[in-house]
Amino acid sequence: MWGAGRPSIEFLCEARDKGVIAEPVPARAAMPDWYRRLAAVDAAAVSPTNSGLTIKRCMPFLDAMTLGWILPVCATVRLEIAENGARLDAGWDFDRPMVTFHNREQVTGHPRLPRPPAKLHNYWTIRTPKGWSCLFVPLLNRADGVIEIVAGVVDTDRYPSHIHFPFFATGADGRYTLEKGLPLVQVIPFRRDAVRSVVRAETADEAAARERTLRATQAGDGWYRLEARARRET
Repeated sequence: MWGAGRPSIEFLCEARDKGVIAEPVPARAAMPDWYRRLAAVDAAAVSPTNSGLTIKRCMPFLDAMTLGWILPVCATVRLEIAENGARLDAGWDFDRPMVTFHNREQVTGHPRLPRPPAKLHNYWTIRTPKGWSCLFVPLLNRADGVIEIVAGVVDTDRYPSHIHFPFFATGADGRYTLEKGLPLVQVIPFRRDAVRSVVRAETADEAAARERTLRATQAGDGWYRLEARARRET
Protein backbone atom coordinates (compact mmCIF):
# COMPACT_ATOMS: atom_id res chain seq x y z
CA MET A 1 0.00 0.00 0.00
CA TRP A 2 2.86 2.36 -0.72
CA GLY A 3 3.39 4.13 -4.01
CA ALA A 4 6.05 6.64 -5.04
CA GLY A 5 7.12 6.96 -1.40
CA ARG A 6 3.66 7.96 -0.22
CA PRO A 7 1.11 5.97 1.80
CA SER A 8 -1.92 4.86 -0.18
CA ILE A 9 -5.47 3.91 0.64
CA GLU A 10 -7.11 0.85 -0.94
CA PHE A 11 -10.79 0.26 -1.59
CA LEU A 12 -11.53 -3.45 -2.08
CA CYS A 13 -14.76 -5.17 -3.10
CA GLU A 14 -15.77 -8.71 -3.89
CA ALA A 15 -15.06 -9.74 -7.47
CA ARG A 16 -18.78 -10.12 -8.18
CA ASP A 17 -19.37 -6.50 -7.10
CA LYS A 18 -16.71 -4.87 -9.30
CA GLY A 19 -18.47 -2.89 -11.97
CA VAL A 20 -21.83 -3.39 -10.22
CA ILE A 21 -21.71 -1.15 -7.14
CA ALA A 22 -20.74 2.52 -7.30
CA GLU A 23 -17.02 3.09 -6.78
CA PRO A 24 -15.18 5.50 -4.45
CA VAL A 25 -13.69 8.61 -6.04
CA PRO A 26 -11.33 11.38 -4.90
CA ALA A 27 -13.39 14.13 -3.28
CA ARG A 28 -12.08 16.66 -5.82
CA ALA A 29 -13.75 14.62 -8.59
CA ALA A 30 -17.20 14.81 -7.00
CA MET A 31 -17.79 18.53 -6.62
CA PRO A 32 -21.49 19.47 -6.42
CA ASP A 33 -23.11 21.23 -9.38
CA TRP A 34 -24.09 24.27 -7.32
CA TYR A 35 -20.43 24.91 -6.51
CA ARG A 36 -19.30 24.44 -10.10
CA ARG A 37 -21.90 26.99 -11.25
CA LEU A 38 -21.03 29.56 -8.58
CA ALA A 39 -19.21 32.64 -9.87
CA ALA A 40 -16.03 33.71 -8.11
CA VAL A 41 -17.37 37.26 -7.91
CA ASP A 42 -20.97 38.36 -7.50
CA ALA A 43 -20.93 41.43 -9.73
CA ALA A 44 -24.27 42.65 -8.37
CA ALA A 45 -22.85 42.79 -4.86
CA VAL A 46 -19.68 44.76 -5.67
CA SER A 47 -19.50 48.14 -3.92
CA PRO A 48 -16.89 50.34 -2.26
CA THR A 49 -17.34 48.29 0.91
CA ASN A 50 -17.99 44.86 -0.65
CA SER A 51 -15.57 43.02 -2.93
CA GLY A 52 -18.33 40.72 -4.12
CA LEU A 53 -16.11 37.69 -3.61
CA THR A 54 -18.00 34.44 -3.06
CA ILE A 55 -16.96 31.24 -1.31
CA LYS A 56 -15.62 30.13 -4.71
CA ARG A 57 -12.56 32.19 -3.76
CA CYS A 58 -12.30 30.77 -0.24
CA MET A 59 -9.51 28.19 -0.30
CA PRO A 60 -10.21 26.73 3.18
CA PHE A 61 -13.81 26.04 2.07
CA LEU A 62 -12.63 24.37 -1.15
CA ASP A 63 -9.84 22.43 0.57
CA ALA A 64 -12.38 20.93 2.99
CA MET A 65 -14.66 19.87 0.14
CA THR A 66 -11.83 18.24 -1.81
CA LEU A 67 -10.12 16.51 1.12
CA GLY A 68 -9.86 12.72 0.98
CA TRP A 69 -12.22 10.42 -0.90
CA ILE A 70 -15.96 10.05 -1.36
CA LEU A 71 -17.77 6.79 -0.71
CA PRO A 72 -21.02 6.84 -2.70
CA VAL A 73 -24.29 5.01 -2.16
CA CYS A 74 -23.52 1.51 -3.49
CA ALA A 75 -26.98 0.87 -4.95
CA THR A 76 -30.16 2.93 -5.22
CA VAL A 77 -32.16 3.25 -2.00
CA ARG A 78 -35.68 4.61 -1.50
CA LEU A 79 -36.62 6.30 1.77
CA GLU A 80 -40.01 7.34 3.07
CA ILE A 81 -40.06 9.72 6.02
CA ALA A 82 -43.35 10.07 7.91
CA GLU A 83 -44.91 11.15 11.20
CA ASN A 84 -42.80 14.31 11.40
CA GLY A 85 -39.65 12.24 10.97
CA ALA A 86 -40.43 9.69 13.70
CA ARG A 87 -40.96 6.94 11.13
CA LEU A 88 -38.57 5.83 8.41
CA ASP A 89 -39.13 3.09 5.83
CA ALA A 90 -36.54 1.99 3.30
CA GLY A 91 -36.55 -0.12 0.15
CA TRP A 92 -34.14 -1.19 -2.59
CA ASP A 93 -33.90 -3.64 -5.46
CA PHE A 94 -30.29 -4.71 -4.85
CA ASP A 95 -29.60 -8.30 -3.77
CA ARG A 96 -27.99 -7.26 -0.48
CA PRO A 97 -29.24 -5.29 2.52
CA MET A 98 -28.83 -1.56 2.05
CA VAL A 99 -30.52 -0.14 5.17
CA THR A 100 -30.94 -1.58 8.66
CA PHE A 101 -32.05 0.05 11.91
CA HIS A 102 -30.64 0.57 15.37
CA ASN A 103 -32.72 0.52 18.52
CA ARG A 104 -33.58 4.02 19.73
CA GLU A 105 -32.26 3.01 23.17
CA GLN A 106 -28.74 2.97 21.69
CA VAL A 107 -28.87 6.74 21.25
CA THR A 108 -30.98 7.79 24.22
CA GLY A 109 -30.79 11.55 24.60
CA HIS A 110 -29.55 12.19 21.05
CA PRO A 111 -30.95 15.50 19.75
CA ARG A 112 -32.17 13.84 16.52
CA LEU A 113 -34.66 11.62 18.36
CA PRO A 114 -37.47 10.69 17.82
CA ARG A 115 -36.07 10.27 14.30
CA PRO A 116 -35.00 6.61 14.15
CA PRO A 117 -31.28 5.80 13.97
CA ALA A 118 -30.57 3.79 10.82
CA LYS A 119 -27.54 2.42 8.97
CA LEU A 120 -26.60 2.54 5.30
CA HIS A 121 -24.61 -0.49 4.20
CA ASN A 122 -21.31 -0.17 2.39
CA TYR A 123 -19.68 -3.01 0.44
CA TRP A 124 -16.17 -1.61 0.15
CA THR A 125 -13.38 -2.70 2.48
CA ILE A 126 -10.91 0.08 3.20
CA ARG A 127 -7.26 -0.65 3.94
CA THR A 128 -4.57 1.79 5.03
CA PRO A 129 -0.89 1.35 5.98
CA LYS A 130 0.15 0.53 9.54
CA GLY A 131 -0.46 3.45 11.87
CA TRP A 132 -3.15 5.03 9.66
CA SER A 133 -6.86 5.35 10.47
CA CYS A 134 -9.78 6.92 8.59
CA LEU A 135 -12.18 9.60 9.72
CA PHE A 136 -15.64 9.13 8.18
CA VAL A 137 -17.70 12.31 8.16
CA PRO A 138 -20.77 13.75 6.44
CA LEU A 139 -19.86 15.49 3.19
CA LEU A 140 -18.05 18.67 4.18
CA ASN A 141 -19.77 21.91 3.11
CA ARG A 142 -22.46 20.12 1.10
CA ALA A 143 -25.32 18.82 3.25
CA ASP A 144 -28.15 17.35 1.17
CA GLY A 145 -31.00 17.99 3.62
CA VAL A 146 -32.23 14.37 3.42
CA ILE A 147 -29.88 12.33 5.61
CA GLU A 148 -27.16 13.10 8.11
CA ILE A 149 -24.31 10.59 8.45
CA VAL A 150 -22.95 10.04 11.95
CA ALA A 151 -19.18 10.66 12.01
CA GLY A 152 -16.75 8.00 13.19
CA VAL A 153 -13.11 6.88 13.20
CA VAL A 154 -11.98 3.36 12.25
CA ASP A 155 -8.46 1.94 12.47
CA THR A 156 -8.50 0.74 8.88
CA ASP A 157 -5.04 -0.79 9.20
CA ARG A 158 -6.49 -3.25 11.73
CA TYR A 159 -10.07 -3.69 10.55
CA PRO A 160 -10.12 -5.19 7.03
CA SER A 161 -13.89 -5.50 6.62
CA HIS A 162 -16.98 -3.53 5.59
CA ILE A 163 -17.75 -0.34 7.50
CA HIS A 164 -21.41 0.65 7.51
CA PHE A 165 -22.63 4.16 8.22
CA PRO A 166 -25.20 5.15 10.86
CA PHE A 167 -27.45 8.01 9.84
CA PHE A 168 -30.58 9.97 10.67
CA ALA A 169 -33.10 10.93 8.01
CA THR A 170 -33.39 14.70 8.43
CA GLY A 171 -35.67 15.58 5.51
CA ALA A 172 -39.29 16.64 5.72
CA ASP A 173 -41.96 13.96 5.49
CA GLY A 174 -42.03 12.52 1.99
CA ARG A 175 -40.41 10.05 -0.37
CA TYR A 176 -36.77 10.34 -1.41
CA THR A 177 -34.44 8.41 -3.70
CA LEU A 178 -30.73 8.07 -2.97
CA GLU A 179 -29.46 7.14 -6.41
CA LYS A 180 -26.56 4.75 -6.90
CA GLY A 181 -23.40 6.82 -6.99
CA LEU A 182 -24.76 9.66 -4.86
CA PRO A 183 -21.90 11.01 -2.71
CA LEU A 184 -22.50 9.70 0.81
CA VAL A 185 -19.47 9.83 3.12
CA GLN A 186 -16.16 11.69 3.05
CA VAL A 187 -13.19 9.48 3.95
CA ILE A 188 -10.16 11.27 5.41
CA PRO A 189 -7.09 9.09 6.21
CA PHE A 190 -4.80 10.30 9.00
CA ARG A 191 -1.75 9.04 10.84
CA ARG A 192 -2.36 8.14 14.49
CA ASP A 193 0.85 9.72 15.76
CA ALA A 194 0.46 11.44 19.12
CA VAL A 195 0.55 15.24 18.91
CA ARG A 196 1.66 17.24 21.94
CA SER A 197 -0.28 20.42 22.67
CA VAL A 198 1.11 23.66 24.06
CA VAL A 199 -1.00 26.53 25.42
CA ARG A 200 0.89 29.84 25.83
CA ALA A 201 0.92 33.52 24.99
CA GLU A 202 2.40 34.43 21.62
CA THR A 203 5.77 36.12 21.32
CA ALA A 204 6.25 39.57 19.80
CA ASP A 205 7.58 37.98 16.59
CA GLU A 206 4.59 35.64 16.39
CA ALA A 207 2.19 38.53 16.92
CA ALA A 208 3.89 40.49 14.14
CA ALA A 209 3.70 37.49 11.80
CA ARG A 210 0.01 37.06 12.58
CA GLU A 211 -0.67 40.72 11.83
CA ARG A 212 1.32 40.62 8.56
CA THR A 213 -0.57 37.51 7.47
CA LEU A 214 -3.93 39.11 8.22
CA ARG A 215 -3.08 42.31 6.37
CA ALA A 216 -1.65 40.43 3.37
CA THR A 217 -4.83 38.37 3.17
CA GLN A 218 -7.00 41.49 3.33
CA ALA A 219 -4.88 43.30 0.73
CA GLY A 220 -5.29 40.62 -1.92
CA ASP A 221 -7.72 37.71 -2.07
CA GLY A 222 -5.08 35.43 -3.60
CA TRP A 223 -2.50 35.59 -0.80
CA TYR A 224 -3.50 32.39 0.96
CA ARG A 225 -3.87 30.46 -2.28
CA LEU A 226 -0.52 31.65 -3.66
CA GLU A 227 1.54 31.67 -0.47
CA ALA A 228 0.36 29.54 2.43
CA ARG A 229 -1.18 26.77 0.36
CA ALA A 230 1.72 26.68 -2.11
CA ARG A 231 4.20 26.25 0.74
CA ARG A 232 2.16 23.37 2.12
CA GLU A 233 2.39 21.53 -1.19
CA THR A 234 6.19 21.86 -1.58
